[in-house]
Amino acid sequence: MTQEDGELDSLVRKRIRALRVAQGWSLDELATRARLSPSTLSRIENGRRRLALDQLVTLARALDTTLDQLVETGTDDVISSPTIDAAHGQMRWPVRADPGITVVRQRVTDPPPDSPSRMRAHPGREWLVVLSGTAVLLLGNRRFRVETNQAAEFPTMLPHAIGAEGGPCEIMGIFDRDARRGHQRGEGGAEASSRAQG
Repeated sequence: MTQEDGELDSLVRKRIRALRVAQGWSLDELATRARLSPSTLSRIENGRRRLALDQLVTLARALDTTLDQLVETGTDDVISSPTIDAAHGQMRWPVRADPGITVVRQRVTDPPPDSPSRMRAHPGREWLVVLSGTAVLLLGNRRFRVETNQAAEFPTMLPHAIGAEGGPCEIMGIFDRDARRGHQRGEGGAEASSRAQG
């Protein structure tokens, strides 16, 4: 067995134990679900028994996961750096596991727009959390104050805009693919000020 094989073997054993513990199951409970004896499961987790493919398939099912997820090793790109959009005061991080999701951090300094024509609507969903300060979310005909550590989630088909109240605020937003496209279409023009971002 190569060192890489040994590392995968160890990772799979740790993952089995971690998934079991996360479910709050004892060795006996998982063993019953996987139709294994508790001593066999214990030896699998502790590296005293060879990992057999049929047992891995059974354990994956019992742990409500897939064999691929149980043995995946793709952790090379753990750290990523944002792209900076200075014009809009944004930092953006793509989510590798789901290319349709984008995370955006933004400093908002202007109050929300006073004209409904400055609000946007487009397909998608958005989730945001206020990191500091107080944000005002205009959503349809409603106005919400979102304070530090509060979050908001909404369908972006509702006309919406975000502004700051009482000074600058920082927000972190998560956009699905449709919402991100809707915001990109609106950027670059006169309406693309930080007060219309949302």
